[in-house]
Order: sequence, then C-alpha cells, then structure tokens
Amino acid sequence: MLGKFKIRAKVFEWRGPAPFHFVAITGEVADEIRDVAAAVTYGWGMIPVECRIGKTTFTTSLWPKKGDYYLPLKDAVRSAENIRLGSQINVELSLRPR
Repeated sequence: MLGKFKIRAKVFEWRGPAPFHFVAITGEVADEIRDVAAAVTYGWGMIPVECRIGKTTFTTSLWPKKGDYYLPLKDAVRSAENIRLGSQINVELSLRPR
C-alpha cells in the first residue's frame, strides 16, 4: 500500500511567476511520504496524489520543499469549497503509482 493520509493545514500563498495556493505537509506524514517517494515520483521529486477536500476530489502532485511537501490547490477546488488564503482545511490524500 502506497499510503493514504489525512491532514489539517493552513492555506498559504507562494508567489513565483504566478501566485499559487498550497497547504504544507509536514511532520510524520511528510516522513511517511518520503519513505515511499522513490516508488512513486515521476521526476524532480514530484509525487502524484489524489485528494479530497470537502465534496471535491481532484488529482495533482506534491512538490518537495525542504524536507516537507507542498500540496497545490487548484483554483476550481478553492472556489468549489470556498477556500480562502489562511483557511484551515482538512485534506484526504492518496499517493498514486506512477
């Protein structure tokens, strides 16, 4: 089993060439993901996941960042679930095989 996880995290914004909204995956969950990362990454450490926030299910990839992982939140998901910058949200995620 690759891993299923539940987290609660605060939404933050990262400003690059375009702003993105994320939640950080840290601590024990990040450690568990890192343990299986080599089996699921498709390059640059990106890890494909299926997520559920509220009633919305979507796919994306975790971004490795300084020993943790950032989960990008698509605009459509944020809109559907009324997620704002600074919101505390519950996320269920499953690692997907490559």
